[in-house]
Amino acid sequence: MTLRLESLRLLYPDGDRDLVALDDAALTVEAGELVAVTGPSGSGKSSLLAVAGLLVTPASGTVRIAGQDVSARSPAARDRVRRERIGFVFQQSNLLASLTALDQLMLVGTMVGRPREDRAHELLDRVGLTGKEHRRPHQLSGGERQRVGVARALMGDPAVLLVDEPTSALDRERGRQVMTLLREITKESATATVVVTHDVEHLDLADKTVTMRDGRTSKPLADHDLLPARKAPADHPPRP
Repeated sequence: MTLRLESLRLLYPDGDRDLVALDDAALTVEAGELVAVTGPSGSGKSSLLAVAGLLVTPASGTVRIAGQDVSARSPAARDRVRRERIGFVFQQSNLLASLTALDQLMLVGTMVGRPREDRAHELLDRVGLTGKEHRRPHQLSGGERQRVGVARALMGDPAVLLVDEPTSALDRERGRQVMTLLREITKESATATVVVTHDVEHLDLADKTVTMRDGRTSKPLADHDLLPARKAPADHPPRP
C-alpha cells in the first residue's frame, strides 16, 4: 500500500504565537520502497513521523494509506488504523524490561487480535535472534534489542513501517546491519517504509532520500543521485 502525505501543516502553541513544525510538507512512499528522511535537528523530521503515524493531527493536509484519507477519521478510527496498518520502530527500542523477546511480540499480536506464536518465532528468526527468544532486554546487546523492535513492529503485518533513528545508539557495523535488515524486510513484506535518520553513512540503502529544513520537504533524491556525495574528500578520511 502507498503512503502519501500531502500539504501537511502542523502548528505547536508557543506562548502567544504558534510554532510551525511542518509547512506544506509532502512525501510519497510506495509499497516495497524505503525512503530516508534527513535534516538538522528541529527541521521537522519527528513531526513528520508523528503525523504519518496518526499520533498527531495536522492543522491541514492529509495522510493517505492506499488512497484513503485516514487523517480525517475519528480518533477511534485513527487508533484502529494505527494498530492494524502501521508499525513503529523506536529510537531506543522501548522494550518492556520484564518481557522476553518472544513475549514482546506476542503482546503486539494479542493487541491486533493475531497472537500467533509461530509468527513470532518466524519474525525473530528473520531478524537473526533464533535461540534468544526467551531473553529479556538486559540480556541482549543494543543491536539485538533494536532487532527485537523491528520484529515487534512487523508482528501486526503493517502496510506502513515508520522508523525513528534506528542506528543512533549503534556502532557503524551494527547500524549497517539494522539498516540492511530494514531494506530487506521492506522488499520482502512490501511495506512503505520511512526511516528518519541523522546517519548519512547508510543512505545508499534507501530507495530515495528526502531532506527536511524548516518544516519543508525537499524533492526526493534517488540512490544514484547520492553516489558522488558518499565519496569522502581526499583530505578528509572516512570516519573510523
